Amino acid sequence: MKRQFLKTGDGSITLHLPDWGEQYHSKHGAIAEARHVFVKSGLRHYLEHNAVDTLSLLEIGFGTGLNALLTVQQFENRSQSCQYVALEAYPLALDEISQLNYCEELQIDKEHYLRLHTVPWEQRSEITNNFNITKRKQFFSDFSEENAYNLIYFDAFGARVQPELWTEEIFRKMFVGLKDSGVLVTYSAKGSVRRAMQAVGFIVERLPGPPGKREMLRATKTVKLPE
Repeated sequence: MKRQFLKTGDGSITLHLPDWGEQYHSKHGAIAEARHVFVKSGLRHYLEHNAVDTLSLLEIGFGTGLNALLTVQQFENRSQSCQYVALEAYPLALDEISQLNYCEELQIDKEHYLRLHTVPWEQRSEITNNFNITKRKQFFSDFSEENAYNLIYFDAFGARVQPELWTEEIFRKMFVGLKDSGVLVTYSAKGSVRRAMQAVGFIVERLPGPPGKREMLRATKTVKLPE
C-alpha cells in the first residue's frame, strides 16, 4: 500500500495512506498524541495506581515504533523494568523509518530508536538495562494469550477503515489477555468502540483527548469480588 510522509501539527512526521485517507498518527501531532494517549493516560496512570517491579506491556500496532520509543524514555529513570510485546502484521521498511524525525524532535540519540527496528522479530531483545522488546509479525485476530499483560496500547488503524479490529471479538481477546486490574488505552472515542469494550466486561472511561480530538477511551479489567 502506498505511503506518504506528512508533517503533523507539532512538527513530527507521520505516514499517510492515501488509499484509505488514514494516517499512522494524528495530523495534529504524532508525538503529542502518543504522549497523551499512551504515555500519560496509559503508562503513567497504571504505574501511579499499581505497584509492579516489571510491567508487562502489549502494543497492538507497532507501526513506526513511536510508542515504544517514548516508553523506553519513561523507563530510563525508573526502578521498574518493562517487558514490551508489539504485534504488527505489516512492518515498515527501514528506508521509511530513516525518514521519520522523532529523535530530532525529541532531541535524543537515534541509537534506541534504530535498535527497536533492527532487532530480530519473534525473539526478546534488550534495548536498555530495564527495557526489552519482543516484536511479533502477527494479525491482531490471532492473539490468544491469557492473563499476561498489565497494560495494552491499542493503536490499530481507525474503525472507519478497519472496523473488524474494533469489535467485541477483538476486545474480548484483549480482556482475557490482561491481568486483573489491567488497563487498555486507545485514541478512539467512538460510541461503538466503547460499547464493545463494555460488552466484554471492561469498565470504560471517557478522557480528554490529545490535540485536535475531544475524547479518548481508557478501559480497565475489574474483576468483581463475590458477594
